[in-house]
Amino acid sequence: MWIPLSQSASFLVSRKRLLLLSLLLFLVTLAITTLFYEISTRYIDQFVGSHFLQGPDTATVWGWIKYQGWCILKWISMIISRIIAFYLAFLAAYSLTTPGYCLLSTSVEKMHADIREEGFSLHGILIDILEGCKIGLFGLLVTCLALAINFIPAIGQILVFLLYGYYSSLMFIDYPASRRHWSLGRKIDWLRRHSFTALRLGLLPAVISMIPMVNVFLMALLFPLFTVHATLNFQALESAGDRQAAPSL
Repeated sequence: MWIPLSQSASFLVSRKRLLLLSLLLFLVTLAITTLFYEISTRYIDQFVGSHFLQGPDTATVWGWIKYQGWCILKWISMIISRIIAFYLAFLAAYSLTTPGYCLLSTSVEKMHADIREEGFSLHGILIDILEGCKIGLFGLLVTCLALAINFIPAIGQILVFLLYGYYSSLMFIDYPASRRHWSLGRKIDWLRRHSFTALRLGLLPAVISMIPMVNVFLMALLFPLFTVHATLNFQALESAGDRQAAPSL
């Protein structure tokens, strides 16, 4: 069962409350992400840039070949470093805005399936932030793993892309899963059981995160839509699973 992104977008724009909440979350997420992206980029450039200060000597044919390889590696490292800086910045924004996106996700489920919406409370906000921090810390491990995988010849960049695709999916399904009080392990198991759907949910966000300069703005703008999209698909899969698990009369 799959709900297309176009249907999720239609669901979002047809409901004023969701639109207003999405606009507020966009502005807050953009501000936090921009701040931390500048900080992350500065520190990563200091670390990575020191390894590309001077290329190989081009006086010989072999030296020229090595120089071309060095340029390609420098270009790839620059792109990967920007992706990593973006994810570090977005993890900070993600953790701090988790209560707002949990509210958006819960509102989507309430409107779509008429569930009972839990009231806002300080305890609930703290729990949401804690869950967001767990995903954020897990994201740091993913980022470190991506740095190591990136150096695998030929397939390293493909594996990094898939890794960030699944992690992006985890970030979005965290909202409806946390409403159900799932542990991090159970959320990761959901990705494993629904691996194809999870990759479809995280594929576009992963692609957008790799676009230099505009990735911060686009992800902040589209994050509410991706949250709605992931929530609707998560709810559809869980509802289908509940119907299959229910004993027949």
